[in-house]
Amino acid sequence: MEGKRIYLSSPTMHGEELKYIQEAFDTNWVAPLGANVDGFEREMAAYVGVKHAAALVSGTSALHLAVKLTGVKPSDVVFCSDLTFAATVNPVSYENGVQVFIDSERETWNMDPRALEKAFDKYPDCQVVIVANLYGTPAKLDEIKAICDAHGATLIEDAAESLSATYKGRQTGTFGKYAALSFNGNKIITTSGGGMLLSDDEAAIKKARFWATQARDPAPWYQHSEFGYNYRMSNIVAGIGRGQLLHLNEHKALKKAIYERYLAAFASLPLTMNPYLPYSEPNFWLSCILLNDVCKIKHLEIIDRLAEHNIEARHIWKPMHLQPVFSECDFISVEGDVGGDIFNCGLCLPSDIKMPDADQSKIIETIKRVLE
Repeated sequence: MEGKRIYLSSPTMHGEELKYIQEAFDTNWVAPLGANVDGFEREMAAYVGVKHAAALVSGTSALHLAVKLTGVKPSDVVFCSDLTFAATVNPVSYENGVQVFIDSERETWNMDPRALEKAFDKYPDCQVVIVANLYGTPAKLDEIKAICDAHGATLIEDAAESLSATYKGRQTGTFGKYAALSFNGNKIITTSGGGMLLSDDEAAIKKARFWATQARDPAPWYQHSEFGYNYRMSNIVAGIGRGQLLHLNEHKALKKAIYERYLAAFASLPLTMNPYLPYSEPNFWLSCILLNDVCKIKHLEIIDRLAEHNIEARHIWKPMHLQPVFSECDFISVEGDVGGDIFNCGLCLPSDIKMPDADQSKIIETIKRVLE
């Protein structure tokens, strides 16, 4: 294995984060409360364009509270994006609901509205839909929202990977009644860990904060009338987020430049990049490639060759309907198994915004030598 490691997507710090962290130390607010938590919630809500936000320990916890707010009960069916990370769908199990997985369409790799409509034909009583914006690319959000509204279902938007992406000029995270963000270490901005629940519903966000702080009743002693969780974000972590948020648009522009350089370099090869709609603007969190049917090379060969050069590349998320833990769940599609096709022929490429041009050139040339 040669040279330094070229990472998929690592954190990028700038320095402003330290100012907010220092303020937390100076004021001794190192608990999951304080000015940074309040400020991060306020500033993120303003950026995305929602009225309220709750800063939490992870994007998964945000999704869990969103599912809980919808009132999912044991055995309730919840329609979920199939081609996604497990964190999108695991919270349904936390509330003992039942996932039904909706296949992808090829124009964005996200939930297919046609398959969603077909799912409502089969499960007309479904009241909750969770849609993910895969790798920072907006799904067909207008169509999905319209279908949900027509069936009286609540839409939860998993915007964990798509912060700053827009659909028809509108930020992702604003289409569902509830939305979840993630600030994991590899995301477009990070707090090292952490997430946020977004909604225009003030009462719902207040309820989420209540649950997230162990559901402590307003009594002079520790009293609990409901089950709660230890989900609130640390004031230190929130300080990192406030400093990172100042650079979000910069990070997005750098991610886009990486994507466009790959796109130009691979124009003559038997592959395509992760696609998006002409009226959407992804945040280009991860640049991915999908080998064409005519390609005689398998994606595993590319991953192995990159690894020989100490370059990190990863498989596309394995669809949820192919996961052993969800083997009993239903899967709804309209043209075979689109998500399975993408998983079997695609991979994620290094998309680190600190990556020098020379490193990206090395990645490009390595792939070209495999395919040409």
